[in-house]
Amino acid sequence: MSPEERLQKVMAAAGLGSRRRCEAAIESGRVRVNGRTAELGDRVDVERDRVTVDGIPLEPQQEKKYFLLNKPPGYITTLKDTRGRPTVMELIEEKERLFPVGRLDRDTRGLLLVTNDGYLAHKLMHPSHGIEKTYMVEASGALTPGGLAALRKGIMLEEGKTAPAKVKVIFNRGGRCVLEVAIREGKKRQVRRMCAVVGLEIQDLVRTRLGPLDLKGVEEGSYRALTPNETKDLLELEEE
Repeated sequence: MSPEERLQKVMAAAGLGSRRRCEAAIESGRVRVNGRTAELGDRVDVERDRVTVDGIPLEPQQEKKYFLLNKPPGYITTLKDTRGRPTVMELIEEKERLFPVGRLDRDTRGLLLVTNDGYLAHKLMHPSHGIEKTYMVEASGALTPGGLAALRKGIMLEEGKTAPAKVKVIFNRGGRCVLEVAIREGKKRQVRRMCAVVGLEIQDLVRTRLGPLDLKGVEEGSYRALTPNETKDLLELEEE
């Protein structure tokens, strides 16, 4: 038996609009659960309960799938590429209608979540939710104390100043540095551009973590389904 979920979440997952819009439909009396007028706070089991909106039955929610891919360089993070370049979806053998969550540059390696859960994807990628993404950076150039302070406080880019980043210096001498950088935003090529401002040219960039997920046990070019505990951790992020 599938677990009970909040009614507005089930409605939103079925494509009836944002949760706020679904809540408004519930409050206006347009939604019924097993023939009873629904109320905010109701929880339903989509396999057991009959939900109608304006008298129309709600279709059962699609089973959600979550996969962790260790993206190699040279792949485009998209479903299809009009220029015929290889995409990350060519690495996934599953037949469900899946899509990658967010983007990694063609030359960036590492952790990429692939799913069919659009609402969780929005939650993970929207900057207002502040989901932390961690990268290992190898770069040419010397990171000065001022450059390190700037990365940590925020870098001015064309579209505005970045939020403060967590930066751990692993190695920094001989014109080469290795950093661990954690950010909570998702601006285009953000880590590369931040490093360029402080005089660093990235030679290798790997995303090592996304929220509670890491690359442990997943070889480059391979993927696996999330464990039940990992899925639970992701869904708890969605509830925050």
